[in-house]
Amino acid sequence: MASYIEPKQRGLFDTTERLEELHKMGDPLARLDAVIDWSVFEPVMGLIPKADPKGPGGRPGFPPLLMFKVLVIGHLYNLSDAQLEFQITDRLSFKRFLGVTEADKSPDQKTIWAFRETLVTNDLQSTAFEVFHEVLDKRGLLAHKGQMIDATFVDVPRQRNSREDNAKIKDGQTPDGWDEKPEMARQKDLDARWTKKNDEKHYGYKNHVKVDSKSKLIDDFRVTSASVHDSQALDDLLAEGDPVTYVDSAYTGEACEEVFERKRVKGKVIERAYRNKPLTARQRKRNRAKSRIRVRVEHVFGTMCMCMRAAWNRCIGMNRNHGAVAMTNLVYNMIRLEQIERLELRTW
Repeated sequence: MASYIEPKQRGLFDTTERLEELHKMGDPLARLDAVIDWSVFEPVMGLIPKADPKGPGGRPGFPPLLMFKVLVIGHLYNLSDAQLEFQITDRLSFKRFLGVTEADKSPDQKTIWAFRETLVTNDLQSTAFEVFHEVLDKRGLLAHKGQMIDATFVDVPRQRNSREDNAKIKDGQTPDGWDEKPEMARQKDLDARWTKKNDEKHYGYKNHVKVDSKSKLIDDFRVTSASVHDSQALDDLLAEGDPVTYVDSAYTGEACEEVFERKRVKGKVIERAYRNKPLTARQRKRNRAKSRIRVRVEHVFGTMCMCMRAAWNRCIGMNRNHGAVAMTNLVYNMIRLEQIERLELRTW
């Protein structure tokens, strides 16, 4: 008669053994913990306004740094607030990352939502990105020997409005009757825009990034609606004295050339063919040389889209999406830092 593994009685060291097992399998959160000093974000969390108590007593709140790490988990795995609450309660690796045990209560979805709203209101996600950027720069992980600028779409839930309503939204007006239905109006995104690229429609926003060409770490970013052309963020992203900058053919034209010249930055632009004017052999050769470096920015977007599932946001409005994109870029930099350290990729 065949024999099978019998369920064991729970032991004192089962949790420790499971965590060790997860660590050996390659727990991404444990890897982040090994390279990131989370105390650098304490000053940012200290900027959160303190609410006046409504009365004596009441349940104490969760530590802000713990809640910030909850958001890091959410962006790393693209989890909704409800799923964050469930997964933190369920998963040992999440508990270890947050420094809690099975005896501790997990933040519920409303608490997570409220904490995120506080960060959005005070633009603290961008502040956290800047603080971590300083850490990377001090550690010499931003080579400053070349950079790439590009943009990717961040889609949001699509709106089903009439043509008349969409026309008013584009003009910056609120459609008739929406003020009388606040519950409906709260679900309408007045900042997102439609656009089309290569026969593919997008509705939402764009994440414009400036990426170090050696480390593939994000140096700076801007968030716009999806209809804004990539080149329109060039002036904001370029700083005077920046190193040589690699961009694709979307950044051609006199306006972009003027920005490069005014900022005194050497621009390596992929040359574009036009009707009845194909590229010469010399131009194709130059494009291949530029593309070997410029294509590295696609690795950044590939990590965001394929690993973090960050090509889609649940947020409504520019402020919330700006905060979400800032967190996405911050968490990407954390992942990239861990890769550089673990795989010893630093060659500059």
